[in-house]
Amino acid sequence: MAVAANSLENHWMPFTPNRHFKQEPRIIVEGKGVYFTNHRGEKLIDSVSGLYCTPCGHGRPEIAEAVYRQLQTLDYTPPFQYGSNLSFELARRVAALTPGDLNYVFFANSGSEAVDTAMKIALMYHRVRGQGQRTRFVSRERGYHGVNMGGLSLAGMVRNRESFGLTLGNVSHIRHTAIPENRFVRGEADKGAELADDLQRQVDLHGADTIAACIVEPVAGSTGILVPPKGYLKRLREICDRHGILLIFDEVICGFGRLGKAFAGQVYDVVPDIMTMAKAITNGAQPMGAVAASERIYKGVVDAAGDKAIEFFHGYTFSAHPAACAAALATIDIYEKEKLFDRAASLSSYFLDAVWSLRDIPIVTDIRGTGLIAGVDLAPREKPGVRGYQIIQDAFNSGLLLRVGTDTICLAPAFVSEKAHIDEMMDKLRKVLVAEAKRGLKPV
Repeated sequence: MAVAANSLENHWMPFTPNRHFKQEPRIIVEGKGVYFTNHRGEKLIDSVSGLYCTPCGHGRPEIAEAVYRQLQTLDYTPPFQYGSNLSFELARRVAALTPGDLNYVFFANSGSEAVDTAMKIALMYHRVRGQGQRTRFVSRERGYHGVNMGGLSLAGMVRNRESFGLTLGNVSHIRHTAIPENRFVRGEADKGAELADDLQRQVDLHGADTIAACIVEPVAGSTGILVPPKGYLKRLREICDRHGILLIFDEVICGFGRLGKAFAGQVYDVVPDIMTMAKAITNGAQPMGAVAASERIYKGVVDAAGDKAIEFFHGYTFSAHPAACAAALATIDIYEKEKLFDRAASLSSYFLDAVWSLRDIPIVTDIRGTGLIAGVDLAPREKPGVRGYQIIQDAFNSGLLLRVGTDTICLAPAFVSEKAHIDEMMDKLRKVLVAEAKRGLKPV
């Protein structure tokens, strides 16, 4: 098929209604600070840090220059049997930020790859300890753990699973924490910690010695920002400890300061055994994911291998790519120099006040949030997702870039945002939501 040189036809876009998008495209051509510029030359304020990726703001020259210098010096190193100095330095810097003894870092290229890596680490750890029968994973309804087959199987988001008809076996799901009693509760709710006991029910049903790990997002992100109830994560930790189950935190969205500390485990005072990360590790400037494992897990796997033997048969061609490492090191420098985690913590109250001010709009049915992340549920139109997609388009045309999942708006501003930027985001969003509410389309 012949197409024009600048046609949109050939790109099959992810998580996008391709036909409609190519009729009414939303193209981004530049990013600076907390703003994007679209293909019409109009500015849009970014309310979700790209896709939770750019808390330092867009277009940071420090990161671009670090990547450029690295590509001029060493553009690629084979990651199998060879290494570059940057990856070891980055692992050290990441380990300095992680909670507890999560001091051993395995690099991947995305959150999806990090989750599948974490699953393999858990299986390998149990196998070398003579407990290879531990092959079951427990995750949550409404959980999101990427789109590779492992993460897809863990996922509790229905459309992601039903689209393909094939997932891995030996995965069980416990209930999510978005219960009606906690509507419009800010931060951790008082009710719902007992939902963690669903893990004990899985133990009772399947047997503790069949379960390898329980994996949760401390704050579930993609499904609409589900904040854990008070004591919930500690309860999961206690059940895991009692039965020899590994606890995995998926911190791809929460990690690197989104909740006011480096990682959510430090906010909730719970140290997992394994932790995934991605997105903000490079401020979105280069693809990278990572898995941090505890000392007992790393040494358990490594010490079980023979002399000069490969301990872990897993890795990616672009694991610890030099350019990605350079971007990550420059990003961590910015976090530390500008004290951005502290800045996120100090901006949180103002941000959450602003989000909760939307409560009076008739189509808003719930608001949840903590740190610099919040979710706003909208009453659906004739079917779920129709209203949410309309909101994306209306916001784009109003100078606001939004992340909307089905009918839930997810907000996650950059840590470098000023209060005036929060005001601008909320003013634009309010106008879009009020206009949508006035259309006279009855919610169902």
